[in-house]
Amino acid sequence: MMHWDGGGWAWMAFMPLLWVALIGLVVWAVVRLTHQSGGHGNGPEHRWPQRESPEEILDRRFASGEIDADAYTEARQRLAAHRPRPR
Repeated sequence: MMHWDGGGWAWMAFMPLLWVALIGLVVWAVVRLTHQSGGHGNGPEHRWPQRESPEEILDRRFASGEIDADAYTEARQRLAAHRPRPR
């Protein structure tokens, strides 16, 4: 008489994959729900932080003491000279 083991080895291989998929689904759902209810909106303008302009970066560096007044003034003049003109 033949003995049937019920495919136990297949279940042993399948169960870790099932758990990984289930945990991944839960994490995805939590992230999705928390980002939607954060009140930030879903438009593309809310996906990336606003980039600082070169002038804002320069102002921040001067305010934090990274550069002195002479370097700040010179950099401001260079930025003004290379700023695109409105058409």
